[in-house]
Amino acid sequence: MLHVILLFIASQAHLEWKSILQPILEHDDGKFLWYHPRAVAVSPTHRLITLQKHLKVSDYYSGLYTMESGDAGKTWTKPELQTALDWVKSEHGVTVAVADVTPGWHAPTGKVIAVGAQVRYSPKGQQLEDVPHSNQTAYAVYEPSTKQWSSWQIVPVPDHADFNFARSACSQWHVQPDGTVLLPFYHGTSADKPYHVTVMSFSFDGHHLKLKQQGNRLSLPVVRGLCEPSIIFQQNAYYLTLRNDLRAYVSTSKDGLHFSPINPWLFDDGTELGSYNTQQHWVQSPENLYLVYTRRGANNDHIIRNRAPLFIAKVDTKNLRVIKQSERILIPERGGEMGNFGACTINAAESWVTVSEGIWSDDARRRGAKGATFISRIEWPSEEVNKNK
Repeated sequence: MLHVILLFIASQAHLEWKSILQPILEHDDGKFLWYHPRAVAVSPTHRLITLQKHLKVSDYYSGLYTMESGDAGKTWTKPELQTALDWVKSEHGVTVAVADVTPGWHAPTGKVIAVGAQVRYSPKGQQLEDVPHSNQTAYAVYEPSTKQWSSWQIVPVPDHADFNFARSACSQWHVQPDGTVLLPFYHGTSADKPYHVTVMSFSFDGHHLKLKQQGNRLSLPVVRGLCEPSIIFQQNAYYLTLRNDLRAYVSTSKDGLHFSPINPWLFDDGTELGSYNTQQHWVQSPENLYLVYTRRGANNDHIIRNRAPLFIAKVDTKNLRVIKQSERILIPERGGEMGNFGACTINAAESWVTVSEGIWSDDARRRGAKGATFISRIEWPSEEVNKNK
């Protein structure tokens, strides 16, 4: 267990938020790296993180591992492979796995749902598109009372050629008060054509997701189109942030299904945010919405796709702009890329951002990267929390 804790204070107008950076793992043996750590609060003290091994081939991942904490994240168990969520061997040496997983708490049923992308891998770790409708979204359910996971199930989507490839992957998703689950998807006829994005609603009875409604389609015929969307609800509106190879985009909705035409993410001075070909995610205080992202222009051209450091900035929700003066470094860069991260609400007073360092060169090691997995624990101002109780 690592005990180094770094503290950052960021001024937000007359208030302050505090971020505590906690490394919980280090691993760099040349065989694999821990990737895609994402957290969920199961109870006031029980925390769970899902993560996977990146097996040193592009987008080649192990079965799903978990870490757990019984003291609100102060100490953690070692990563444990969940047998029910491991690889499934198929014909001709093909492996079926679920990657890009995001867990979330479903309060009405008291369960955790983990959502990710089903992938078929060749014996050499290459992603395959050899079976129709095999690139789908899978989910598994965690029962806190027994600490047991169900096996993976496929999320039902419309029976249409446009959903031959349909993933809700690396995506924040939302649970409405009545238990309806809103999952944002990127989808299309195949992986070699631009993806569209849509949000779909599902009922959940504690065991199974059932499709209720599909929202409108957002499209961008540029390179690979739109992918890895993340949704959040803040003060009577839904917000969607979207990845594209050239820049990041944003959209908004009143009902969580029907979204406005996309706009590129800009700073409030009209300049481009500079985030491209990677994820952005949301965190929220009781009163304000924030975007977490990577971008160009931070003396970080030595990082693949400028994927470090992780920045956080307040969002002007009226104008859908990032407030430039509010931008702060949330997790510092030290040579490793940090584009595959997660963000979640723990409670009204605290949000977490979780990420592992991707080490792809000796230069990254010389700059200080150690293959660490970090939790950035963002503590919101008590004034906001008490005001909204």
